[in-house]
Amino acid sequence: MPALMPTSFTGQIVWLGRNTDRSATLRNEPLTEAMATFAGFEGESRAGLTRPSCSRVVAQHKKGTTIRNVRQFSVVSAEELDLIAAAMGVDAVDPAWVSASIVIRGIPDFTHIPPASRLQTQDGTTLTVDIHNRPCHLPAPVIDEDAPGHGKAFKTAANGRRGVLAWVEREGMLRIGDTVTLHVPDQRAWDYYAEARQT
Repeated sequence: MPALMPTSFTGQIVWLGRNTDRSATLRNEPLTEAMATFAGFEGESRAGLTRPSCSRVVAQHKKGTTIRNVRQFSVVSAEELDLIAAAMGVDAVDPAWVSASIVIRGIPDFTHIPPASRLQTQDGTTLTVDIHNRPCHLPAPVIDEDAPGHGKAFKTAANGRRGVLAWVEREGMLRIGDTVTLHVPDQRAWDYYAEARQT
Protein backbone atom coordinates (compact mmCIF):
# COMPACT_ATOMS: atom_id res chain seq x y z
CA MET A 1 0.00 0.00 0.00
CA PRO A 2 1.37 3.47 -0.85
CA ALA A 3 2.73 5.46 2.08
CA LEU A 4 1.44 8.68 0.54
CA MET A 5 -2.12 9.16 -0.65
CA PRO A 6 -3.06 11.45 -3.54
CA THR A 7 -6.02 13.58 -2.49
CA SER A 8 -8.76 15.43 -4.32
CA PHE A 9 -7.35 18.71 -3.00
CA THR A 10 -5.69 20.69 -5.75
CA GLY A 11 -4.49 24.24 -6.09
CA GLN A 12 -2.98 26.50 -8.68
CA ILE A 13 0.33 28.32 -8.55
CA VAL A 14 -0.53 32.02 -8.83
CA TRP A 15 2.83 33.58 -7.92
CA LEU A 16 6.50 32.62 -7.91
CA GLY A 17 9.38 34.57 -6.41
CA ARG A 18 13.10 34.44 -5.81
CA ASN A 19 15.53 36.31 -3.58
CA THR A 20 18.97 36.65 -5.14
CA ASP A 21 20.63 38.62 -2.33
CA ARG A 22 19.24 38.05 1.16
CA SER A 23 21.87 40.38 2.66
CA ALA A 24 20.45 43.26 0.62
CA THR A 25 16.71 42.72 1.13
CA LEU A 26 14.08 40.23 2.22
CA ARG A 27 11.94 41.25 -0.79
CA ASN A 28 11.56 38.60 -3.50
CA GLU A 29 11.47 39.33 -7.21
CA PRO A 30 8.48 37.91 -9.09
CA LEU A 31 8.99 35.20 -11.69
CA THR A 32 6.76 33.52 -14.26
CA GLU A 33 8.63 30.22 -14.09
CA ALA A 34 11.68 28.71 -12.40
CA MET A 35 13.61 25.48 -12.34
CA ALA A 36 13.29 23.67 -9.01
CA THR A 37 16.52 21.72 -8.56
CA PHE A 38 17.43 19.46 -5.65
CA ALA A 39 19.08 22.55 -4.15
CA GLY A 40 16.03 24.80 -4.66
CA PHE A 41 15.41 27.58 -7.17
CA GLU A 42 18.41 28.36 -9.33
CA GLY A 43 19.88 31.71 -8.24
CA GLU A 44 17.98 31.77 -4.94
CA SER A 45 19.92 33.06 -1.93
CA ARG A 46 18.42 30.33 0.26
CA ALA A 47 19.20 27.52 -2.19
CA GLY A 48 21.53 24.68 -1.29
CA LEU A 49 21.49 21.10 -0.10
CA THR A 50 22.62 22.25 3.35
CA ARG A 51 22.31 25.41 5.44
CA PRO A 52 23.52 26.76 8.78
CA SER A 53 21.06 25.99 11.58
CA CYS A 54 19.08 28.96 12.89
CA SER A 55 17.24 29.88 16.08
CA ARG A 56 14.20 27.82 15.04
CA VAL A 57 16.09 24.55 15.49
CA VAL A 58 18.39 25.57 18.34
CA ALA A 59 16.82 22.88 20.57
CA GLN A 60 18.29 20.30 18.18
CA HIS A 61 21.44 21.97 16.81
CA LYS A 62 23.74 24.70 18.05
CA LYS A 63 23.20 27.82 15.92
CA GLY A 64 25.40 27.75 12.83
CA THR A 65 25.66 23.95 12.61
CA THR A 66 25.52 22.63 9.06
CA ILE A 67 22.24 20.77 8.56
CA ARG A 68 20.09 19.56 5.66
CA ASN A 69 18.30 22.45 3.95
CA VAL A 70 14.59 21.74 4.27
CA ARG A 71 13.81 25.48 4.05
CA GLN A 72 14.41 25.84 0.31
CA PHE A 73 10.93 27.23 -0.30
CA SER A 74 8.41 29.33 1.57
CA VAL A 75 5.02 28.25 0.20
CA VAL A 76 2.00 30.34 1.12
CA SER A 77 -1.73 30.32 0.44
CA ALA A 78 -3.42 33.07 -1.56
CA GLU A 79 -6.49 32.76 0.65
CA GLU A 80 -4.42 33.08 3.82
CA LEU A 81 -2.60 36.12 2.43
CA ASP A 82 -6.05 37.70 1.98
CA LEU A 83 -6.85 36.98 5.64
CA ILE A 84 -3.52 38.47 6.72
CA ALA A 85 -4.20 41.59 4.65
CA ALA A 86 -7.63 42.03 6.24
CA ALA A 87 -6.14 41.65 9.73
CA MET A 88 -3.42 44.18 8.91
CA GLY A 89 -5.80 46.71 7.40
CA VAL A 90 -4.23 46.73 3.93
CA ASP A 91 -5.83 45.97 0.58
CA ALA A 92 -3.47 43.09 -0.19
CA VAL A 93 -0.25 41.47 0.98
CA ASP A 94 2.32 41.40 -1.80
CA PRO A 95 4.01 37.97 -1.65
CA ALA A 96 7.30 39.73 -2.32
CA TRP A 97 6.99 41.49 1.06
CA VAL A 98 7.12 38.21 2.95
CA SER A 99 9.80 36.57 0.79
CA ALA A 100 7.39 33.96 -0.56
CA SER A 101 8.72 31.46 -3.08
CA ILE A 102 5.37 30.07 -4.20
CA VAL A 103 1.76 31.16 -3.73
CA ILE A 104 -0.93 28.52 -4.18
CA ARG A 105 -4.66 29.14 -4.43
CA GLY A 106 -7.26 26.48 -3.70
CA ILE A 107 -6.01 24.21 -0.90
CA PRO A 108 -7.94 24.86 2.34
CA ASP A 109 -6.28 25.37 5.74
CA PHE A 110 -3.00 25.34 3.86
CA THR A 111 -0.65 26.28 6.69
CA HIS A 112 -1.74 23.18 8.60
CA ILE A 113 -1.38 20.48 5.94
CA PRO A 114 0.49 17.51 7.46
CA PRO A 115 4.29 17.50 7.60
CA ALA A 116 5.74 15.15 4.95
CA SER A 117 2.88 15.96 2.57
CA ARG A 118 3.83 16.32 -1.07
CA LEU A 119 2.84 19.09 -3.45
CA GLN A 120 3.08 17.69 -6.97
CA THR A 121 2.46 19.51 -10.25
CA GLN A 122 0.80 18.01 -13.29
CA ASP A 123 4.30 17.51 -14.76
CA GLY A 124 5.58 15.64 -11.70
CA THR A 125 7.70 18.34 -10.05
CA THR A 126 7.38 17.52 -6.36
CA LEU A 127 8.00 19.44 -3.15
CA THR A 128 8.07 17.80 0.28
CA VAL A 129 6.52 19.81 3.11
CA ASP A 130 8.71 20.13 6.19
CA ILE A 131 6.70 22.09 8.79
CA HIS A 132 4.57 25.19 8.95
CA ASN A 133 6.42 28.50 8.86
CA ARG A 134 6.32 30.78 11.86
CA PRO A 135 5.71 34.50 11.36
CA CYS A 136 8.42 36.88 12.50
CA HIS A 137 9.15 40.60 12.52
CA LEU A 138 11.62 40.53 9.59
CA PRO A 139 9.09 41.42 6.85
CA ALA A 140 8.01 44.57 8.73
CA PRO A 141 10.58 46.99 7.19
CA VAL A 142 9.83 45.69 3.68
CA ILE A 143 6.08 46.10 4.24
CA ASP A 144 6.59 49.62 5.57
CA GLU A 145 8.37 50.59 2.34
CA ASP A 146 5.08 50.11 0.44
CA ALA A 147 2.48 50.35 3.22
CA PRO A 148 3.93 52.71 5.82
CA GLY A 149 2.91 51.95 9.39
CA HIS A 150 1.52 48.49 8.68
CA GLY A 151 4.65 46.36 8.97
CA LYS A 152 4.45 45.84 12.71
CA ALA A 153 0.99 44.27 12.34
CA PHE A 154 2.27 41.42 10.16
CA LYS A 155 3.59 39.04 12.81
CA THR A 156 0.30 38.86 14.72
CA ALA A 157 -1.87 38.87 11.59
CA ALA A 158 0.14 36.01 10.07
CA ASN A 159 -0.01 33.71 13.08
CA GLY A 160 -1.27 30.32 11.85
CA ARG A 161 -1.39 31.65 8.27
CA ARG A 162 2.29 31.84 7.29
CA GLY A 163 2.33 28.77 5.03
CA VAL A 164 4.84 25.94 5.01
CA LEU A 165 8.50 25.32 4.37
CA ALA A 166 9.39 22.79 1.69
CA TRP A 167 12.22 21.16 -0.22
CA VAL A 168 12.55 19.50 -3.62
CA GLU A 169 11.91 15.76 -3.83
CA ARG A 170 11.67 15.65 -7.64
CA GLU A 171 13.24 18.27 -9.87
CA GLY A 172 11.33 20.12 -12.56
CA MET A 173 9.94 23.41 -13.75
CA LEU A 174 7.41 25.38 -11.75
CA ARG A 175 5.22 27.83 -13.65
CA ILE A 176 2.43 30.24 -12.84
CA GLY A 177 -0.77 28.39 -13.71
CA ASP A 178 0.54 24.94 -12.77
CA THR A 179 -1.91 22.65 -11.01
CA VAL A 180 -0.63 21.30 -7.70
CA THR A 181 -2.09 18.16 -6.08
CA LEU A 182 -1.78 17.53 -2.35
CA HIS A 183 -0.56 14.06 -1.30
CA VAL A 184 -0.73 13.25 2.43
CA PRO A 185 0.91 10.57 4.59
CA ASP A 186 -1.24 7.48 5.12
CA GLN A 187 -1.10 7.57 8.92
CA ARG A 188 -3.26 8.82 11.75
CA ALA A 189 -2.24 11.62 14.11
CA TRP A 190 0.05 10.56 16.99
CA ASP A 191 -1.95 9.91 20.18
CA TYR A 192 0.61 11.67 22.36
CA TYR A 193 1.09 14.81 20.29
CA ALA A 194 -0.77 17.13 22.68
CA GLU A 195 1.15 15.70 25.63
CA ALA A 196 4.49 16.07 23.84
CA ARG A 197 3.79 19.73 23.00
CA GLN A 198 3.37 20.48 26.70
CA THR A 199 6.77 19.08 27.72
